[in-house]
Amino acid sequence: MSLNGLVQWWAGKSTAELVWLGIGLAAQLMFSMRFLVQWIATERARASIVPEVFWYFSFFGGLMLLSYAIHRTDPVFIIGQATGLIIYSRNIYFIWQGKKVDQGPPKVA
Repeated sequence: MSLNGLVQWWAGKSTAELVWLGIGLAAQLMFSMRFLVQWIATERARASIVPEVFWYFSFFGGLMLLSYAIHRTDPVFIIGQATGLIIYSRNIYFIWQGKKVDQGPPKVA
C-alpha cells in the first residue's frame, strides 16, 4: 500500500470506525502483553511458570477483543474470545480462592 493509498483509506473512515480500530489495536496490545509477562517470569525463574498478572492481561485483553469482535460482527472471533474469557475467569477465581485459604479465617477482636 502506498502512502497515498493509506491517506485515502484513513480519510474514508468515520470517527467511530477509527475509535473502534484504536480499541482493537489497544486490545491486541494488552492481550499480547501477557506473553511478554510470562516470558520474563519464566526467564527469571528458569522454569515454565504463569504469573497471576498473565490471567488479568488475558481477561481484560480478551474482553476488549470480544467487544471489538462483536462490533465487527465476526462470529468465529466472538466464539473464540468468549470461550477464552470463561477459562481466564476460572483461573482468576481459583487464584482468589487460593488467597482466601492462605489468609485463614477472619480474626475476631
